[in-house]
Amino acid sequence: MGSSGGLDEVLAAAEAAPPAESVEVIASALRERFGARSVSFLITDHTGIALVRLEAAADIDTDRPADPIEVSGTIYDEVIRTQQPHLDGGAEGIWTRVIAPVTNRGDAIGLLELFIPHYPGPQTMRDISHSAHTLAYIVIANRPFTDLYQWGRRTAPLGLAAEIQHRLLPTSLACEAAQFALAGALEPAEFAGGDTFDYVIDRDHLQLSVTDAMGHDIQAALFATLVVSALRGARRQGADLAEQARRADRAMTDQHHGNGYVTGQLLRINLKDGTTDLVNAGHPWPLRLRDGNVDQLTLAVDMPFGFAVPHTYTAQRLDLRAGDRLVMLTDGILENSPAHLDLPALVQDTQHLHPREAAQTLVGHIVKAHNGILPDDATVMCLDWHGIHRTHRDADHGADLTQASPSHSR
Repeated sequence: MGSSGGLDEVLAAAEAAPPAESVEVIASALRERFGARSVSFLITDHTGIALVRLEAAADIDTDRPADPIEVSGTIYDEVIRTQQPHLDGGAEGIWTRVIAPVTNRGDAIGLLELFIPHYPGPQTMRDISHSAHTLAYIVIANRPFTDLYQWGRRTAPLGLAAEIQHRLLPTSLACEAAQFALAGALEPAEFAGGDTFDYVIDRDHLQLSVTDAMGHDIQAALFATLVVSALRGARRQGADLAEQARRADRAMTDQHHGNGYVTGQLLRINLKDGTTDLVNAGHPWPLRLRDGNVDQLTLAVDMPFGFAVPHTYTAQRLDLRAGDRLVMLTDGILENSPAHLDLPALVQDTQHLHPREAAQTLVGHIVKAHNGILPDDATVMCLDWHGIHRTHRDADHGADLTQASPSHSR
């Protein structure tokens, strides 16, 4: 698979195979090229803290819940966190286990795990790296056509409201580019509370949003659907932030006549000059980490979407500099934080983590404090702004599969 010809053959085989058997395409290629065995794809679940093993499609029983593998403190956790591969074994007569990250643009989709009958050299590791990267694209290409990958990401059943909520989220919960890295994490309440987050990158701008619908369960999910759809529709027609907010507000008032509201925060960054605008529609203020210090940005606050009284929305300039981390959250984080949890200190303590891990850590602290049963949704969106002069994203030079960490079995 190291040659373009081999890659072409794999992609052609993936396209010819049923969508649910795309993992088997990579497994077959690895078995043929390296004599590999026990090739499997471990997909990350919605929480990002567990994995589900997907092997041959015929061996997967989607009629029952997926069996999660907790990753905290394991070698799987290390590979996801560092985006570096791992090797086990290699002694004479012992098969070598290789675990490689399956990642696309910072979105940690999962891991590729296989056993090969020899200790791999640099070229073999490069070929396995290409296989893992190819698998990421194959999974992304096949996700719209099968529920297999959705099944693998659901280690707990979702109610109807949570199902709607998850379908409103972006397909990839994390993204990297030269100028930024971002990630979101959402943990629904026992009765889903209507939190959402969204992002999009076009030619000149990065746009993000975090919204929180009033109420719980189906009503909150329907409010969220209305606002997210209005925001996306306005954004895709080229509307600026203030106009996006106005259309979301109008959608709520037209449909619900003031009987319901949604708070929101909209952010737009110009990728050419770095100027940043923000609309705050009754939403909690963001936190900014700069030079090791965390500040709450006390911005002007407009009305939430849906209030049937005269009001306007104004985009205000946000001071965002290269090296800053911006944390946007919902009131489920603020109002449900235990008294001993210092959020600014936690943002400071997690500054060395990738936004993906930082967001999961913040949400994880809230979940743990409530023994896994939240009274309200907990949502965090974490953005690292690298600046307009950065030319290579972290993923371009992060995972060097020729420098895998060898060890004996753990």
